[in-house]
Amino acid sequence: MSGSMDRRDFIKVGSLGAAAAATVGTAACAPSDAAQDGANAEPWWTTQAFELEEATIAELSADMAEGRRSSAEITQLYLDRIAALDRQGPQLRSIIETNPDAIRIAAELDAERAAGNIRGPLHGIPIVVKDNVDTADGMTTTAGSYALEGHVASRDSHVAAQLRAAGAIILAKANLSEWANFRSTRSSSGWSGRGGQCGNAYAVDRNPCGSSAGSGAAASANFCAGSIGTETNGSIVCPSSVNGVVGLKPTVGLVSRAGIIPIAHTQDTAGPMTRTVADAAAMLTALAGPDPRDPMSAPAAQYAGTDYTTFLDANALQGARIGIERSYFGADPNRDGLMEAAIVAMANAGATIIDNANLVNRRLISEPSYQVLLYEFKADLEIYFQSVAPELGMRTLDDLIAFNESNLGREMPWFGQEIVIEANEKGDLSSREYLEAKETARRYSQDEGIDALMEEHQLDAIVAPTTRSAWKTDLINGGLSSLGSSSNAAVAGYPSITVPMGFVHGLPIGMLFFGRAWDEAGLIRLAYSYEQATHHRRPARMLPTLDLRNL
Repeated sequence: MSGSMDRRDFIKVGSLGAAAAATVGTAACAPSDAAQDGANAEPWWTTQAFELEEATIAELSADMAEGRRSSAEITQLYLDRIAALDRQGPQLRSIIETNPDAIRIAAELDAERAAGNIRGPLHGIPIVVKDNVDTADGMTTTAGSYALEGHVASRDSHVAAQLRAAGAIILAKANLSEWANFRSTRSSSGWSGRGGQCGNAYAVDRNPCGSSAGSGAAASANFCAGSIGTETNGSIVCPSSVNGVVGLKPTVGLVSRAGIIPIAHTQDTAGPMTRTVADAAAMLTALAGPDPRDPMSAPAAQYAGTDYTTFLDANALQGARIGIERSYFGADPNRDGLMEAAIVAMANAGATIIDNANLVNRRLISEPSYQVLLYEFKADLEIYFQSVAPELGMRTLDDLIAFNESNLGREMPWFGQEIVIEANEKGDLSSREYLEAKETARRYSQDEGIDALMEEHQLDAIVAPTTRSAWKTDLINGGLSSLGSSSNAAVAGYPSITVPMGFVHGLPIGMLFFGRAWDEAGLIRLAYSYEQATHHRRPARMLPTLDLRNL
């Protein structure tokens, strides 16, 4: 769940489903004869209309309610598109496997609708989930690693159960940075043993960021109505930013982590990745609430049943006090230019801008937070192994390290497992080093960080550029720093949301809103208001590469 988090600062499709495989040549996705003959200069998939392009959850729900489409038809269209474009065509590699029962489930939900039983706004809506989220169905859960190949969860994660209860169809498992990018200091974001290298939805040879790479790319490429990512530090907001979508990282505990392959319980969370703020709000409505299997979710009881779509206020920036975290400026003049334009847009929408609202301790949180993640990765992953996968020979990090060493060609062709080895050398969670690091990270990020700054200036939110634009993927040399601003909210365990703020040479970048714990409602209001004032989202075209001559 750690993204392209600055540590360098911070440190096969399984089954596409018979129906999808049989219908790859549908008009929505297939190359025309002219494109095959070379008559079109652009790749065929950029010239073919997709019936559901940029369709929102509300629009799909209206289509079903008014009889224009069934859930089965919608699901089939998304499956066809995945089959035609994910491992063929542009080879986005955002999906590891699709749900073989997706069409059957959709038909059952259509029957429920016909009988007058509508579970809510997600009824019949296809959603992709990251491959570290347990689903007790025909799909495996592996965190992208062959070490868990064949592992089928016996019980849904709380996230999967909540989605199903809301009527959503779990359409597929998304590719990711293996083990949520907590494996190597030289990793390439979006690469996993099982899934290969995921591409960026705007230019496939560029990086999708991670670790929720496939979730971001699939949502942007219109492979689903929305997706689920997970974040420890940057893993929702970074791939959302560089793939041009909205990513909402909730307060730690608002969404249960039970049944999600972990990094660290202090910072881990799941959240929605969608093409609009409204869709993120609709998905969060289904996810939020307590779960006895995750004690840290107990405070979420007061938010259970909250309809986050009621906070979609296009005028929310009027009178809002927005702090500008300028310590993230200066690394990229193009990105800085987009931020300056975003500041003007917010001011024009009525916001009061508090400039240079900088987090003075933000550079001090990286090292103690990293130590916390090392300790908790060892403890939390071994608990997960022992509860679900002993039959696969995975009980400890020693077992995982040995597996990777024995499977170099499949698991370590490009980079190693230095972080796993470093974590394995740590003691237990009673260690003085761990306890001191945890308290230091908490104090710098919360008491002397976000809380202090918000109180000093009476802010409604702090904003910063989410990331840089997508870099060229380089499996040999590894990835670049995302230049991301995720760490403040991630280490604090506080909410953040990234919204598209424009393009640099055809590549999207987002702006990150973050603030107080449990204030998802406030951030959704502001993010929606900014989105409606600017409308920066553009459909992704999955170009093989950028033609820099035309930029």
